[in-house]
Order: sequence, then C-alpha cells, then structure tokens
Amino acid sequence: MDRFVIFNPAAGRGAGARRLPIYRELLDRHLGTYRWASTTAPGEEAALAEAALADGARLVVAVGGDGTWSQVADRVASSGRSDVDLGLLAAGTGNDFARSLGISYDDPERAVAALAAGRTRRIDVGRVDAEWRRCPKPEAAGAEPWRTAPRHFLNHVGFGFDVAVIDAARRLRFLKGGSLYRAAALQQLFLYRGLHLRASDGTDWNVEGRRLLLTISNGRVFGGGLPIAPDADLEDGLLDACAIADASPLGRARLFGLAVKGRHLGAGEVCHRRQRTFTVLHDGPLRYEVDGEVLQSRSGQVRVRAVPGALSVIVP
Repeated sequence: MDRFVIFNPAAGRGAGARRLPIYRELLDRHLGTYRWASTTAPGEEAALAEAALADGARLVVAVGGDGTWSQVADRVASSGRSDVDLGLLAAGTGNDFARSLGISYDDPERAVAALAAGRTRRIDVGRVDAEWRRCPKPEAAGAEPWRTAPRHFLNHVGFGFDVAVIDAARRLRFLKGGSLYRAAALQQLFLYRGLHLRASDGTDWNVEGRRLLLTISNGRVFGGGLPIAPDADLEDGLLDACAIADASPLGRARLFGLAVKGRHLGAGEVCHRRQRTFTVLHDGPLRYEVDGEVLQSRSGQVRVRAVPGALSVIVP
C-alpha cells in the first residue's frame, strides 16, 4: 500500500483526538484504501514516517499540528526520495504552516477533498545542524539522548522569546488555539529576561547583543498567526531572519503590536535579512524551538540553512 496516514491524537490539546474520527470518515470517502497509525507517545511521528517510507509509501499524510507536520516532513526530507508526496491535515493549536500553504485548518472536508485532488507544489524546507536533544522542559534537559542528525523544518526556528512563550503556554492549561499563544506572549512581555546571542549570514549581516527574539523562517507566520516573516517565499531557496532587540515591557508591547499587523520590519529595533544560511552563537548550550518543538544544542553554535525544493507537498 503506497498511502500512509499518521494521526497524532494528542495534537492541539485534544483537537487531534476529536478530529481523528472525522478525518477517518472523510479519508475513507475521498482517498479510498490507505494504511494508518496513531501516535502513542511524543516524537513517535518520526518513527512511523520512517516505517512508512521503508515500506514503499509514496504518499505520507500527517494529521496534527505544526510539530507533527514538522517531524514527518523531516523524515521525508531526510530520506532523499523524490517520489514521495507529503499530505498535511490540520488538528493542532496554532496551525501556522497551514496559513502559508493555504490549507484549510477549520474545514476538514475541504482539506481532505484538496488532499484527494492531489495537486502538488515543490517547496523549500529549512535544516538545522547542531548536536541536539529534545528539551521540552528546562528542568528535564538531561533526560534525552544527544543526536547529530540534521533536523529539517517546515516553518521556522526560534530563539529567545518564543521559547519562553512555549514554556508558558505549557503551563496555561485553560486555553486552546491562538488565544493560548496570545495569552502566553502577553505574560512573557513582562517576565521574559531576553537572550544574548550573535547571528550572522556569513557576509555583511551581523547581529550581536541582547535580543527579544531571533526567528529564521521558511513560512510567513508563527505563534498562532503572527506574521513574523510577512514576505517569506516557500520557493525562493532562502530563509528570512528577524532579530528584534530587547526593550522595556512597554517597548515590547509596541513591537508586538506592530508584528501582529506585519509592520515590524521597518522598526529601528528590528534587523531583517533574507539569505540561504545563518549561524547563531551563544555562550553555552542553547534552547531553541523548531516548529514548536523545543530542543537544546550541546554547544553554543547552531547553523540554519535553506534546502531548496526539498519536498513535494499536496496543496489546495
């Protein structure tokens, strides 16, 4: 069987479990025969994707949020196979990459119909090179093994503020969806302490000092819909870096207000660059997030680069 569907019932704080029977019924109707599996533990998407690819799958569908999509996409991109299409169905919290691709995240029937139609688009992905391990909680950093394999991403890599927001969102158990990220971000505007780092594109773009955040994006939006890279192009072979200088809580609120409208790139505190490769340096091990999954580097150096045309994705 050349079609395999991976469900993450834990995505979106239960949205995945609620949508699983809906998507099963729609896939049965629109897609016909396929094999499927559900994750039972965090990070299992990657192993399921590897098994599907080893068994000859030519269509791998990820049902979940940005993290689920990212882990499956990483395995497809790492396989080097050009005959595999990636299908994406939304059941997450932010569903940010769906916005860049135009995939419906609030109408499952429309999304599955588009999947069955099979229109494909070849897009870039990003790649992170570092010795790394999963680090969802700062206090649990030593529980995971170190890995050396590159980690591919669909949407973005983030350093600083967005890691603090993810940590805060994990503790805000009474909210869901975009409101969860907005509430966590509002909280961290007052609590986050900033991050000292250096970033370079290897030419004349260099950033150093205390920053509110640094994002390196393939897609346009993050954090539940905030257009951090409003002009990002999934087919230009480049990534968009946005470094925002740290500021007082009032200054942070002003910058956040500009970013919500996609008007932050013209602010004096913002350094923006579009380039293929970036290097980020820190004085020691660094926590960063890849499509919403928090990782930790073993050293203070993380390299991020674009991989042009790496994936064939089904789009509306």
